[in-house]
Parts: sequence; C-alpha cells; structure tokens
Amino acid sequence: MNTTFTISLLLGAAAFILINVMFNVRFFGGSLRFILDIADTIAEHLGRYNTKRYVDRIKRERIVVQKENIYAKYNRLVEGLILDFNMPFTLESFTSLLCILFAVVTLVVIVLLNNVTLSVVITVSIFIGMLTFFVMQSRSIKSERLENIMDAEDIICPLAREGVLVAIKKVMESDEYISPNIRPYFQQFIDNCESNGYSFKQAILLLNRQLGPKFDNFTKKAIVFEYNERKGMADIFLDIVDENAVLRELNSKKDRIFRKMNRDFLIKTAIIVLFFLYALSVEGFREFMLGTNAGKVINTSLVSIICLSFARTQMLQGNLGEGGGAK
Repeated sequence: MNTTFTISLLLGAAAFILINVMFNVRFFGGSLRFILDIADTIAEHLGRYNTKRYVDRIKRERIVVQKENIYAKYNRLVEGLILDFNMPFTLESFTSLLCILFAVVTLVVIVLLNNVTLSVVITVSIFIGMLTFFVMQSRSIKSERLENIMDAEDIICPLAREGVLVAIKKVMESDEYISPNIRPYFQQFIDNCESNGYSFKQAILLLNRQLGPKFDNFTKKAIVFEYNERKGMADIFLDIVDENAVLRELNSKKDRIFRKMNRDFLIKTAIIVLFFLYALSVEGFREFMLGTNAGKVINTSLVSIICLSFARTQMLQGNLGEGGGAK
C-alpha cells in the first residue's frame, strides 16, 4: 500500500463522514439498528436464563450440601472476586460474560495463529493468568481490610471496660479512627442496638458476619463481657491488641517475601520477553517463530509457561494466607 493510496483512502473516509454529518444521512443506520436489536434480544434472553440458574442454585444450596470439587472451588473463587471488587454480577452472569470473552479472544487468536488447537491452549493460559491477577488484587484488598479491622480493634478494646456499645460509639464520633471501608458496618451495629430492636448479641453477630473471621475473637469476648460482666473482666480485650501486634509483624514479613517473589518473577519474565523481541530482529528467527508451525508451538508454550508459572507463584502465596482467621 503506497502513500498516495493511503492518503486517498483517508480523504475518502473523511468525505464520507462529512456527508453523513452535514446532510444527516445514515447509510448504515438500518443495519446498525438491526444488529443492536439482535444483541439486545440475546442479552435479554441470557439475563432471564442466568436469573433462572441463580434461583435454582440458591434453592439447591439450601437443600443439598455441596461437594468439594472443581466446580465448588470455582464458585467460591468467583463469588469472592465479585464481593471483593463489588461487581454488579451474580456467579451465573459473570460466568456467561467470561465464556463470551473466551470465545471472542479465541477467535482473535485463531485469526493470528491460523491454528484452532494452539489458539485454545493460549487463550486458556491467558485467562488463567488474568484470573490469577484478579485473585492477587483480591488478596491485597483483603489484606487492607484486615489491617482496617485490627486498627479498629486496637482503638475499641482499651475503651471496652465502659461497655462495648459505648466504646464503639465513642470511637465513631471521630471520622479518623475507623476506616471508611468498614465504618458503615459499625454504624449499622449502633443503629441495630439503639433503633432497630436488635439485642446486643444479634447485632454483634451480624457485625461479625460482615467483618469476617478476624472479628470472631472480639465478638466472643464482647458477648461474654456484655452478659457476664465482672470486675476486671474488661482486660480480656487487651489480649486482642497483643495478638494484633504479633499478626502485624507476621504479615509484614510475609508481605516482604511476597513482594520479592513477585518482583523476581516480573524481572525474569521481562528478560525473556525483551530477549524474544530482540531476537525477532533476526530475519531467519522471525520467519521461523512467526511463520512456521513449530515456531507457533514454541510461542504458545512460552505464553502458557509464563501464565501458569504466574498462577503457581500466586497459589503458593495464597496457601500461606493473610493471617487473622478464626481461632
């Protein structure tokens, strides 16, 4: 394609757009509207199908205990991501979107590689890498949430001798003590105790469910203290402050190890990619890697190894956990 032809093509496109704008001509309006109507109909049917699947799943989970298998692990993973990132999806709608994206990416890769098998393999690897990245970000969100809960406990516990509800109300008087991420839950706790007719135990158990396992220890001690208060019993809350200090130290060490692992993986991956790009400047190597089946197999293997290695690295970090679970 020479320069004259390229310039002519761009000028023709500009003239076409100008005519559409000036004279309000819609050459492809009917076709575009038809395509949008089809897409809207498909989305509507898919939405109804996902809603039915969601209702059926909820009913089934209330009756049948779900077995521990790959589907159960996938469901937990996706539901955790939806909750952590506050996404407006159900498990079923997220899965449908994932399948659509998988099909689109596979088609694009097929066009590039001209090989269905390799395209499926490389798309699976890419999606594993993408999900792993979101899991890594989700772990960061949970780590920040854990830190916020410990900060709140460290402030509330020394004041608990006056009563847990009184202590929480005092801390809530200032905006700087409790993180905005968990502040609404504490405000709901206060409202439940004072305005919504909840007993203290019901309100604190609801707060426990909202904050997660890290708050289990505080909840148990708060219930005991509220209903069986005796002189000197308030000191039981100070144990939580000591535990939080130890937990922070452990998490700090793990964070340093994880950052080093991720940094090393990123550096090694960057070296491989840069070396590959530099090698493509050699004509014979470029023709072999991009134009032959053997080269495409090698490229697919490299992408798959990088994505799976990334997933393996994050899985090892996930197995160590963030700490702060139920005791």
